[in-house]
Amino acid sequence: MSSSRFYLFHFCFLLITSTSLSKSNFQPKTLFLLVKKDPSSLQYITKIHQRTPLVPLKLAIHIGGESLWVDCENGYKSSTYNPARCNSRQCSLARSTSCGNCYGNNTTRPGCNNNACYNVVTSPNSYTDGEIADDVLSIQSINGSIPGPIATVPNFIFSCAVSNLTQNLGKNVKGMVGFGQQSPVSFATQLASNFKFSRQFAICLSSSTKRNGVIFIGHSPYFISLAYDASRDLIYTPIITQPRYFTITYPHYVRINRASPEYYIQVSSVRINGKNLRLNKTLLTLDENEEGGTRISTAVPYTELEASIYDVVSESFVSEMPKEVKKVPAVQPFKTCFNSTYIGMSRLGYNAPEINLVFQKANVYWAIIGANSLIKVSNDVICLAFVERKKVSGQAIVIGGYQMQDNLVEFDLARSRIGFSNSLFFHQTMCSNHNYA
Repeated sequence: MSSSRFYLFHFCFLLITSTSLSKSNFQPKTLFLLVKKDPSSLQYITKIHQRTPLVPLKLAIHIGGESLWVDCENGYKSSTYNPARCNSRQCSLARSTSCGNCYGNNTTRPGCNNNACYNVVTSPNSYTDGEIADDVLSIQSINGSIPGPIATVPNFIFSCAVSNLTQNLGKNVKGMVGFGQQSPVSFATQLASNFKFSRQFAICLSSSTKRNGVIFIGHSPYFISLAYDASRDLIYTPIITQPRYFTITYPHYVRINRASPEYYIQVSSVRINGKNLRLNKTLLTLDENEEGGTRISTAVPYTELEASIYDVVSESFVSEMPKEVKKVPAVQPFKTCFNSTYIGMSRLGYNAPEINLVFQKANVYWAIIGANSLIKVSNDVICLAFVERKKVSGQAIVIGGYQMQDNLVEFDLARSRIGFSNSLFFHQTMCSNHNYA
């Protein structure tokens, strides 16, 4: 079945089944979203169904985002839209930052109501205030290693934003899905609360822009193929919380006085081909001002490194490459590039030095192989798929989407830990080999 025919069938199935299931005692243990990399924005895009009648929406994934937000200024029509009134339960859960009336025009609409509460809504390089509301949301469940029935939440809390906030998103993308920690209204937390399953989700991003990866929401197993459950091979490291506040630095500096939704972990050292790199260890620790340390983000296409760390990683990586492999001029945004003539290929991607991000113990690490460390930029040029951090301050390491591709990463909020599978290529499979489409 072609993807367009499947999507039409899937949408019709949603329309037929969602009402009856929302009125039943249907309690799924695991839900899923299909996710695909947008080739122009390099964002990871999913589709959800929201409103009455149900409307399919393209949304960008942001694992460190506080909540779901959508463009309500352009074409939002729903008979079940419900703005959150001042001092309501919805306002409290969403930890609203303000409350009042909308003076945009003389008529109310979704996103512009009187006696409504608001929150800060963020997108890449921008932010604004958004009206908090709830509406119907439908999502598909999992039955073993295949799709299961549709599940519906009649009052899913989200934020309404103006259309301008979508200008830095991909084509026809209408908002973002936030999976952030410490947020009562994050996408996974609301679903877990509604359906009474554990607060956890796992992402498996496809390296292909034509084939879907998958996000599991709820209990494992995580079947990537009919026979392989990726949850069996995870190594774990604790989630570090930033309990005081989080900051938005672009286009203006804003500090929000509540716990950060971002995912921080402790990388204690970095190895290349088994050799420990000499890094400034102070930079690897997250301080009380949300500086340093390591963050995981799907909003960043390639792993960003603080300047001194980038220099050490690049120098070591080059020294571990075969002598016949020659460096070539940089190709933006990458600084370290090679002639690919003498670089071989295997089932693990390019034959490249292995990079290890070492966590709490020397034997607990994330192995980054050639498929995730090198990227082809032209017929005969490949580059180290890490970039130097442009900002003066921030995290020392921000693990980006490219390094997560074809790895399963589990965010176990109930146990405050993150699990890494390492590359699925080791198991002769990949994130697009699932059977949920």
